[in-house]
Amino acid sequence: MPATTQPVIIIKKKQQHHAGHHGGAWKVAYADFVTALMALFIVLWLMTTSDQLQKSIAGYFRDPKGFGTQTGSSLGGTGESLTITKSNMQLLKAELQENLRKSPEFAKLKDHVLMTVTGEGLRIELLETEKGVFFESGESKPTPLGENLLRQLSAQLGQLKNPIVIEGHTDSKPFDSPSYSNWELSADRANCARRIMQLNGLHPGQVTEVRGFADQRLRLSAHPADASNRRISIVVEYPHEEVPEAAAKPVPVKSATHENQTAKPALIKK
Repeated sequence: MPATTQPVIIIKKKQQHHAGHHGGAWKVAYADFVTALMALFIVLWLMTTSDQLQKSIAGYFRDPKGFGTQTGSSLGGTGESLTITKSNMQLLKAELQENLRKSPEFAKLKDHVLMTVTGEGLRIELLETEKGVFFESGESKPTPLGENLLRQLSAQLGQLKNPIVIEGHTDSKPFDSPSYSNWELSADRANCARRIMQLNGLHPGQVTEVRGFADQRLRLSAHPADASNRRISIVVEYPHEEVPEAAAKPVPVKSATHENQTAKPALIKK
């Protein structure tokens, strides 16, 4: 019998090709490209910012924990004086408000301190009540609360190069005495605030004007006798080169300044 032949078994193995398998190297290259592009945009942006901002950012990368005190970029620091401009006046307002919130007397102050950024600069207004919050009623003598707040503000604002104007305002209630009026009171209170602030942080020459407006610039014109019309306004002005000429000229008003506080009798308003 012929020998039986075994069938030949042929096994074919197909090589599998995985499309797109390049080890992910393209992702690394793409990430490097995006990072470099972002760095380019940041450099271009920095070239258009102020010198002070550039210095603050550089200080952060040198010392992230202590850059505020080293560069003066924080009002709480002890660095060189800053000049606040229109580009960062809102930041000053936010920092002053944050410091006020940290004050142990914040509950008493929160409804009586108003901060507004205007065409002049940052206007900080200390609003009175019928009983008197910052000054004794009808007098230019500050209350302990008022003096403490002025000390606190002067310590912070004294770190700026910006000029400061201090204004005094009253309501429309007249005095009994013909020799002392709202004109004298508004000017005396503004001058008192100036003295306290210059003794507690403001540098010489920083206060450029002390204004007494009496009741000529009421906060609530529809309610001229309202107590909140009595106020001290502290204006942190923009650098004078940033203020248009028309805005830089104050409206002339009559004012009176009594430097000798002890010679004035205590007068109580109606």
